[in-house]
Amino acid sequence: MTNLSQNTPQMRLDFESLPTAAITLSADQITQAVEVSSQIKNSSQQWQTYIHALALCAFEEWLAERANSLTINRERCTIFQPALAKAIGAVANLQIGKFKVCLITTGSLTDDQIYLPQAVVDLPEYIAHFYVLVEVLEEEDAAMISRFLSYQQLREYQTTVNFQSSADWNYQIPVSWFENNPDRLLLYLRCLEPEAITLPSRRDNTQILSTIQSELIALLPQLRSPGIELWQVLTWEQGKVVLTHPELLNWIDNLQQQTHTSSISDSLKDLLKLLTQPALNVGRWLWDELDELAEEFSWRLLPSLTPTAAMRSPTEEFPAIINQLQQRGLEIPAVARGAYQDFLLTAIPLRLYAVTWHLLAESESNLWTLLLVLGTASHTALPGHLKLRVSDQTGVLVERGINPQQGDSYLFTRVVGNWDEKFLVSVSLTDGVEVNLPPFTFSPRRSV
Repeated sequence: MTNLSQNTPQMRLDFESLPTAAITLSADQITQAVEVSSQIKNSSQQWQTYIHALALCAFEEWLAERANSLTINRERCTIFQPALAKAIGAVANLQIGKFKVCLITTGSLTDDQIYLPQAVVDLPEYIAHFYVLVEVLEEEDAAMISRFLSYQQLREYQTTVNFQSSADWNYQIPVSWFENNPDRLLLYLRCLEPEAITLPSRRDNTQILSTIQSELIALLPQLRSPGIELWQVLTWEQGKVVLTHPELLNWIDNLQQQTHTSSISDSLKDLLKLLTQPALNVGRWLWDELDELAEEFSWRLLPSLTPTAAMRSPTEEFPAIINQLQQRGLEIPAVARGAYQDFLLTAIPLRLYAVTWHLLAESESNLWTLLLVLGTASHTALPGHLKLRVSDQTGVLVERGINPQQGDSYLFTRVVGNWDEKFLVSVSLTDGVEVNLPPFTFSPRRSV
């Protein structure tokens, strides 16, 4: 979805002077744009991001000169998120005061048509109160803030014009739709209330994602080459679901950078499950409580982790396992709580123990950990072709297999995450048979 007005910028003749409204970009601003774009590996997308970064610097400079009381918030701006910067051909989600602003770059305003990415028009996550045209004069290290259009005006035009997107997910609209006095934008940003321009609310499309996940499993790996864009592989109906799930865009970005260290299929399937399935809250275990999902899947809370010699039941077996882990140097605090679940993988009776606790760290207070111990319900050795896999939204974190020579009775692993992170646990055989447990999440709030 490359969008630099879809045209090669027209170079100004040497004898032409810069317009008085042009903003000269400093060496520091150009360096900043280079640094932002360097995160993108594909050359055409890197150039697009570079131009967008120049436009942002120019727009911020323009605001600082004319309305320095307006606050600028870059935190959610799409060009600082490489996966979004590649997917959306605009500078979206720039916050100016209480307004969302989208910058559309162009190499020249002599053309009478502008290409507007469909994402910033149709998807509430990226729709703006104001769309601003920025003419980037890259050869002259300058830019011009030239025109703007409100979302309300855009919608009014949409109702009167047959507004069709192109195959590459762009709308072609006349430059004449944009108001050519950018100073009026400053007036609106200062004096207008955001409620005067109603933006559509976000819609939860988790159910749609769940419905099309098998299609995405087949299609998204085709984006492995950095030169292939979303619109070349997906329909718009599929694409808008992907565009509204940054986790999927990050997965594609990692795929194109070849940073997936495990099976591409496994990492994508796990991610889709994390995004679509309800999660089991292990934080409730700290209060001796199970949530409804844990009860539905027959999880059972364990008592305190005091070692015992006998191994006749899970409540007696697990403290002995914990004692072994502590002897190996693993520190498990007394406040940790655990639970277990028995399940079948083909005809193999397995038992998964899970222990969680809140980690206290100086640099990060909202950390939790999940310790997993997989064994058999009959206390026999695990089959040699068994694997335990744990994933989060960034990919497969760990995959443990059995050492055939040792005849392991248990598989151990431990992961750490923030309170907003979830983990998916899968147990599989080498023939492809697999059991996925509901994702684990951690919220220590007590049930009322």
